[in-house]
Amino acid sequence: EMFDEATQETKVIKQSARALKKAALDEVYAYFPVLKERRRQQASTLSGGEQQMLAIGRALMGRPSLLLLDEPSLGLAPLIVKEIFAIIKKIKEQGNTILLVEQNAFQTLKIADYIYVMELGKIKTQGIASDLLQDEQLVKAYLGS
Repeated sequence: EMFDEATQETKVIKQSARALKKAALDEVYAYFPVLKERRRQQASTLSGGEQQMLAIGRALMGRPSLLLLDEPSLGLAPLIVKEIFAIIKKIKEQGNTILLVEQNAFQTLKIADYIYVMELGKIKTQGIASDLLQDEQLVKAYLGS
């Protein structure tokens, strides 16, 4: 097989692609060990939280320069929401740029660098997340405290 009709360049590229896929998969499994445990399980039988982990993991496989996450906590149990946000924070800490669209303002404020608060399609406020967490009016309006 080493000396079949394929060019040497094709062989090197294929081997390189396999190595990159393996490295990306290892990275995904490091973020989501439960996916590694269930790697032979049908995706449709995973829990809602595990399916969300799978969706994020699939996006990470392409090593994107920008990871767009749309409502990653939607419909998940509170314990799983905390886990998902902890993983998103880890992904961010690894130097990944994330654009997060999320209704869970408190969890988002804890991990974000910069926030845009939208209401009815319009930006109501924006700023550095840690500063916005200190804004009592904003916290009361959007976090109910």
